[in-house]
Amino acid sequence: MSIDKETIKHVAHLARIELQPNELDKLSGELDEILGFIDKLKYLNLEQVKPASHILPINNVLREDEPHVSLTSEKALENAPSKQGNFFSVPKIIE
Repeated sequence: MSIDKETIKHVAHLARIELQPNELDKLSGELDEILGFIDKLKYLNLEQVKPASHILPINNVLREDEPHVSLTSEKALENAPSKQGNFFSVPKIIE
């Protein structure tokens, strides 16, 4: 599969990328190589290959959720620059 310079210009315009003429030539060659490699994948026998979104299995490493004593309101507000009752007081930002 080949890609022409007009297609590259169009895609660059859609991506809001400004390409210089020398960059256009270089990019054209690079994209031809990439598309050539992708074309080779058409000829692989993939009947026994299961579809996957990742090469390796992904497992989340999570710690056990164990309840413990949390901060008291007084301790949490101890270093607060401004507080109102049992809450942090912050400047209003919505107009």
